[in-house]
Amino acid sequence: MRRKIITIILILVTFLLQSTLFPALPISYVTPNLLLILTVSFGFMHGKRTGLWVGFFCGLCIDLFYSNLFGFYSLVYMYVGYLNGLLYKMFFDEDIKVPMILVAVSDLGYNLIFYLIQFVFRMRFDFWTYFQHVILPEVVYTVLLTIIFYRIYFIINKKLAADELEGQQSPWLRK
Repeated sequence: MRRKIITIILILVTFLLQSTLFPALPISYVTPNLLLILTVSFGFMHGKRTGLWVGFFCGLCIDLFYSNLFGFYSLVYMYVGYLNGLLYKMFFDEDIKVPMILVAVSDLGYNLIFYLIQFVFRMRFDFWTYFQHVILPEVVYTVLLTIIFYRIYFIINKKLAADELEGQQSPWLRK
């Protein structure tokens, strides 16, 4: 139960950071996708089921506050969390390279889906300009922030896992 409450708090705090602080700090007019980092991290650390649910709630936050097409972000983030959860077996402690690659690939896929839905269906085909000025800077910015945010999520996960392990021990074995 404690893990679920902390996960909800992390989703809300990450959403608030993504929607308030980081728009004030844009690089090349783009902001990082912190909710994507959270979704990828939880999917990668806990598996496809947790990734799916964290992705759903991250997407739901965006859908509720910013989306004209309700459910689009929830669905995309769910798929991102689920697909990254499939790589749960590759999870190694303290390794930042794999999560950075996963975030880069996920952010690239997310932006390509967004481009298809938002621009191609409206017959706007200037992909290379969009790629150069929006997708690439956002992917780089998000991957760089993955170094910080993934470490935070990893430390929280490690602390929760230690507390859960301690709680499973018999009261007679505790010190």
